[in-house]
Amino acid sequence: MIVGVDVGTSVTKAQLIARDGRTTPAHEARSTVYTLPGNRVEQDLDEVLGTVVTVVRAAVADAELLGDGEPVEALALTGQGDGLWLRDADGRGVGRALSWMDGRAADVLEGWSTDGVAGRVHQRTGAGMFPGSAGPLLAHLAAHEPERLERAAVAGYCVDAIVQRLTGEITVDASDASQPFLDVAARTYDEEALDLCGLARHRRLLAEPTAPGTVLRLLPEAAAELGLPAGLPVSAGPFDIPACGFGSGLSAPGEGNLIIGTTLACQVLSDEPVPAAGDEPAGMLLATPYERRYLKVMPAMIGTAGLDWLLRILDVRIVELDALLAQSPHGAGGASALPFLSASGERAPFVDARARGRLDGLSPLTTRADLVRALCESVAYSARHCMETLGVSGTVTACGGGARSGEWARIFASVLGADLLVTDDAVGIRGAARVAWDALGTPVDEERWSAHRRTVTADPAAAEFYERGYAAYLRTLATARAAW
Repeated sequence: MIVGVDVGTSVTKAQLIARDGRTTPAHEARSTVYTLPGNRVEQDLDEVLGTVVTVVRAAVADAELLGDGEPVEALALTGQGDGLWLRDADGRGVGRALSWMDGRAADVLEGWSTDGVAGRVHQRTGAGMFPGSAGPLLAHLAAHEPERLERAAVAGYCVDAIVQRLTGEITVDASDASQPFLDVAARTYDEEALDLCGLARHRRLLAEPTAPGTVLRLLPEAAAELGLPAGLPVSAGPFDIPACGFGSGLSAPGEGNLIIGTTLACQVLSDEPVPAAGDEPAGMLLATPYERRYLKVMPAMIGTAGLDWLLRILDVRIVELDALLAQSPHGAGGASALPFLSASGERAPFVDARARGRLDGLSPLTTRADLVRALCESVAYSARHCMETLGVSGTVTACGGGARSGEWARIFASVLGADLLVTDDAVGIRGAARVAWDALGTPVDEERWSAHRRTVTADPAAAEFYERGYAAYLRTLATARAAW
C-alpha cells in the first residue's frame, strides 16, 4: 500500500491506498492562507510542511484498517500548482510563498498581454499565463524585491518545496515545470520564452524536471518525523490537476476530465504536444509522468468557491444544495449568472484580471433556489466553454466536491450533453498513488482501478434546453468582457 498526500491550498490530506483501490479515511490538517493588501496571497512553507507531517503520521497509524498486513511501499505526493515557492539551498523559504491565487503581478501580465509577450510565450510552450503563475510573479519580484531572488537558490512550487525538505533533492515534476517555460516535448526549458519575459538572468532558479519513472528516497530525519522507514521511495507529482485526471482513469487520447472543486479545471489527454486551439493564449499544456502523453488544461478560477460565497450570502447550508436545485426549473426562472467571482479575475478559457461575476434577470419572483441554480448553471456553461476549447472527444470523467451533488452533476452532464463517470473519493491521492506504482514498476490493474466510478446520465430534454442557454451565456460573456 501507499501513503498518498495531497497538499491543497488550505487543507492537506493523507490516506493509505491499496493496490485494489481501497482507501482508509482521509486525515486533514489546515494551513493558513494569508490574504493581504495589494491582492497578495501567501503561505508559510514551514507551516505547510507541518501539516504534511501531521496527516502522514495519522494515516500511517491506520495501516491495520486495510487488513492485509502489507508494508508501506512508497510515499506519493501531489498538491497545488502554480504560484512561486522560493527556497534557499537547504529548502528553507525565502519569505512566504506566493500563492497561485496571488494577484500582485496583474499589471505585469496586462503589459505582456498588450505587447504580445504572453501570446508569443503561449505559442512556444502552450502556457497561458495568469497573475498567479510563476512568470509574472518572478518578473514582479525582479522589479520590486530583487534581493529575494538573489537570496534564493530555487524558484519552484509547493510539491517540490515539500520534497526538498523530505528528500534533500532539488527537483521539480515536469507538470509543474510546464508552467510557463517548459518545452513539454523535449522536457527542457525554452530559453527564448525566458528571454521574452526578461527572466533569462534568473534561469539558475529553475530546477531541472524529473524524468518519467523517477523515484526519490526519504531522508532519515524526515522519516523519523513522518513515522516511516528511512529510504522509503518517494514519488513527487504530478500536481493536483493532472493527478486528478489520472486518478479518475484518463488513459486514452481524447478523454476528458472535469474537476468541480474550489476551482473548475477541465482537461483532455493528448498524444500530441500542442496547446488547445482557442483564439486566446489561455490554459496549460502539461508534460505528464508518461512518455508521449500530455494534458491540455483549462483551469478556470472559480468552481465550488463561488457557490460557497453565494450560500453564505443566502445563509444556506451546503447540505441543502440538492433540495434547492430541485426546487428551481431549468433556466432558474429567468435568472442567469456569470460565475467569475475570483478577486484575481479569470484564467480559462480566457485570461482577464478584471473579470467579475454577475446575476441577471432578477425579479420579485426570483427565489433563493433560482439564484443558486443560476450560478450552478453558469459554472456548468463555463465548463462546456473550456471543454469545447480543449476539443474533448472521448469519455468525460468528473470528480471534486461539486460532483458529489447529484443535482449539480446532472446539470453538468446535461450542459455537456454527455454522461459523466464520477469518482467520489480523494482522486488526487489516487492519481499520485497510481503514478507511484508505475514508477516502482508495479502498475495497477486498470479495470479494477476504474471499477469504483458511477455514471451520471445527461437528461435529453434538459440538454436541448441548455443548448439555448449556453448560446445566451456566450453572448452575455462577450458583452461583459467589453464592459470589463
